[in-house]
Amino acid sequence: MAPMAGITNLPFRFIAKKMMAGLVETEMVSAAGLVRAQKATLSYLKTNSTEKPLAVQIFGSNPDEMAAAAYIAAESGAALIDINMGCPARKVVKTGAGSALLKDIHRAETIVSAVRNAVKIPLTAKIRSGWSPGEPVAHDFAHMLEHTGVDALTLHPRFATQGFSGNADWDLIRSIAAAVRIPVIGNGDVVRPDSAFDMRKTTACSGVMIGRGAVGNPWIFQQILSIQRFGYYEEPSLSERKKVILEHHRLLVDHFGATTASRLMRGLVLWYTKGLPHSNRFRAAFTGIRDVYGLIQGLDAYFKFLREKKV
Repeated sequence: MAPMAGITNLPFRFIAKKMMAGLVETEMVSAAGLVRAQKATLSYLKTNSTEKPLAVQIFGSNPDEMAAAAYIAAESGAALIDINMGCPARKVVKTGAGSALLKDIHRAETIVSAVRNAVKIPLTAKIRSGWSPGEPVAHDFAHMLEHTGVDALTLHPRFATQGFSGNADWDLIRSIAAAVRIPVIGNGDVVRPDSAFDMRKTTACSGVMIGRGAVGNPWIFQQILSIQRFGYYEEPSLSERKKVILEHHRLLVDHFGATTASRLMRGLVLWYTKGLPHSNRFRAAFTGIRDVYGLIQGLDAYFKFLREKKV
């Protein structure tokens, strides 16, 4: 499962792992925040035995801080460290971190080398095609990462300036996978279970990382396994959807408290019902959620409507 800011917290990772995700990863964690022992940043490392092995993704632009942060994460129980070189968010890029590193391969190499020397556990890096379409650097970065000692790399084949617009360039994944000897993990546009198999067939990548395709559809992981084992998969029933949504809310309450949980759930329930018939008719009810009772009331009304429509 891909690291996603504001999404892949402990409750979401628990759900994904329960749905048979092979490896779960934290939200991106600030190296500076870890080194300064900021309480909010340290909370990103909170874990439990059910989600092991856990990958921790760190971001930053200072090699010494990144190395120290990786060591802290490893000592806290991380099984794998992932270096973020792909986040295009303005607040990250303006610090020289994330996809800003795609404009400075020498700094990126210094960071990777420092982190590699700081930890013995597996090390990966997540990159994009480059900063902008006029600056394709994925091949240069892939070779640099291989030579600097990372154990695998993940490629999201869009440029940073694209964000998530346009189509992911799976041909670039294929090209990178053929060019280096370390495993290449493909990421981007895997939105349905069969998309994972399409990516593997098209790119010959070693693995598939799923991000937005799992938000609101954590069943995608077990659906992929179902295709692999039986040749088909099933969509979750309405009762199964309700059960998982309520469990997700309960986990959020346990982790963040009721107020924050309800705020987060307002957005998540829209993802959970995205693509279902007539979901737009109930958006107002979902965005007005204040507590678990409002969530149950909204789900009951919506799912009753769907049953009456025999959807």
